Amino acid sequence: MAKRFKDLTEREILALAISSEEDDARIYADVAEGLKADFPATAGMFQEMVKEETEHRHVLAEMYRKRFGDHVPLIRRGDVKGFLFHKPVWLVKPLGINAVRKLAATMELETRRFYERAAAKMTDLPTRQLLIDLAEAERKHSDIAASLEKNALTPDVRAEEDAAHRRLFVLQIVQPGLAGLMDGSVSTLAPVFAAAFATHDSIDAFRVGLAASVGAGISMGFAEALSDDGSLTGRGKPLLRGVVCGLMTTAGGIGHTLPYLIRNFYTATAVAVVVVTFELLIISWIRKRYMDTQFLSAAIQVIVGGVLVFITGIIIGSAG
Repeated sequence: MAKRFKDLTEREILALAISSEEDDARIYADVAEGLKADFPATAGMFQEMVKEETEHRHVLAEMYRKRFGDHVPLIRRGDVKGFLFHKPVWLVKPLGINAVRKLAATMELETRRFYERAAAKMTDLPTRQLLIDLAEAERKHSDIAASLEKNALTPDVRAEEDAAHRRLFVLQIVQPGLAGLMDGSVSTLAPVFAAAFATHDSIDAFRVGLAASVGAGISMGFAEALSDDGSLTGRGKPLLRGVVCGLMTTAGGIGHTLPYLIRNFYTATAVAVVVVTFELLIISWIRKRYMDTQFLSAAIQVIVGGVLVFITGIIIGSAG
């Protein structure tokens, strides 16, 4: 059971401060390691913060030894009520550049408040002064981090990091999502409209479209997840790519399937055609936005393919 901060002894407070500084240094080191390949300037900023936290830990440990000896009980923030739980963004690969910067700011603020409260509980004057000095150091540390970000992350460097962040987003989210959306939107056209024109029954067309969409989503999801593990291509976690691809495939097929919930066959078909048009235009826009393809060129490529599949479905469905 977590202990209340007000119930901690001076020895326990110092032990908690030592373990907290060590934890923070290790977190910042993990962040720096995770960022160095794609965001070297920000990684350097976090390496400087590791040095700061290590110095703080040494000063605290020296004070502890003077007062209480060499043995330091293991007390961590999770053992004390009132500390925030920080989502372990430093373990997520790839690291989100903005997420880790916000994490650092939150950690520094929390540590400063801890030292201010801890200093108020101390009866030993040198220890109280040390904690007050560390609280001020944490305040300055935040200023140093801001200064490092300002000086190290020049407009050119920030532009490079933003470009790297965009490339990772495209590789890990946009590409599998776009592949799924295109497959779901185009490949399910034939079975949906074949069923619609074969039966002239909206519900039958809806069932076929739903089955085709979900089935295609499962198939594409597994195919994307098993295509590579991302270690060489930089495409990120296969599970994430598979989920994104599978969901977007299903969404692409469901879009023009839902209109067949309308009982009137001709009305449902007219609405479905409009939805298909919007789907193909959205795909063309995504290709222009993220894949550097001219909108007109992308639209022609996507629409021609979609129309061919659409006509194929109608011809097969009407053949009976």
